Amino acid sequence: MIIKKTPEQIEHMAAAGAVLVKTLNLLASKIRPGVTTGELDAAAEKFIRSHGAEPAFKGYRGFPGSICTSPNSMVVHGIPGPYKLSRGDILSVDVGVVLDGWVADAARTFPVGPVSPIANRLLRATEGALLDAVEQCRPGNRLGEVSHAVQAHVEAEGFSVVRSLVGHGIGRDMHEDPQIPNFGEPGRGPLLEEGMVLAVEPMVTAGRNAVRMGDDHWAIFSQDGSLAAHFEFTVAVETGGARVLTPWHVDGKRAAA
Repeated sequence: MIIKKTPEQIEHMAAAGAVLVKTLNLLASKIRPGVTTGELDAAAEKFIRSHGAEPAFKGYRGFPGSICTSPNSMVVHGIPGPYKLSRGDILSVDVGVVLDGWVADAARTFPVGPVSPIANRLLRATEGALLDAVEQCRPGNRLGEVSHAVQAHVEAEGFSVVRSLVGHGIGRDMHEDPQIPNFGEPGRGPLLEEGMVLAVEPMVTAGRNAVRMGDDHWAIFSQDGSLAAHFEFTVAVETGGARVLTPWHVDGKRAAA
């Protein structure tokens, strides 16, 4: 069942989103060669709690970190720890924040210093797919429009969407209905209505779309070892279109539909 939110409830989620964006911006300032993912995790948790919020991932289904940090071929769910960033890495950082019982969820993939041309292309393509998908998050569309927008953008750039991982509804719970695949056909799926809030999250590899589970039973890697990127917004469907509740600046523009 898809739980629609009132305008007041969406404002609560936007407040959680504001803390989340500040957290991501803080982490962006700290991501550089020599920093460990554990150090990023500690900084994020301290910052989130200092704003009267809680890290949504801490303890969720047993997850030990406050954020997910996934370098290079790791797609998602990386446990922060001793991994030390190196020049040329890319690092996907996924953050969840709970404020006054409402959850916001967003992710970005960061270059660590100068990166390879294919890494740059992968990051741009995944960001672009997210922005295209957000434009489809408006009343009267079907969820298939959102999914198709991701797939079309990614595949036009020569990359692959991970088909076994999905976005999701979000609200008081981290994961609500509906599931949001990153591939699909327009005109299919649930009708989008005002008050729906969606975590839209393209997960993309530079190679094939198959993935594998890591030994810790959390981290998910591209099966062929190719680079992976992950970008995510929490998006409210409103009368005038999509409202991004976790906005940052992309290519000099505010990321909102």
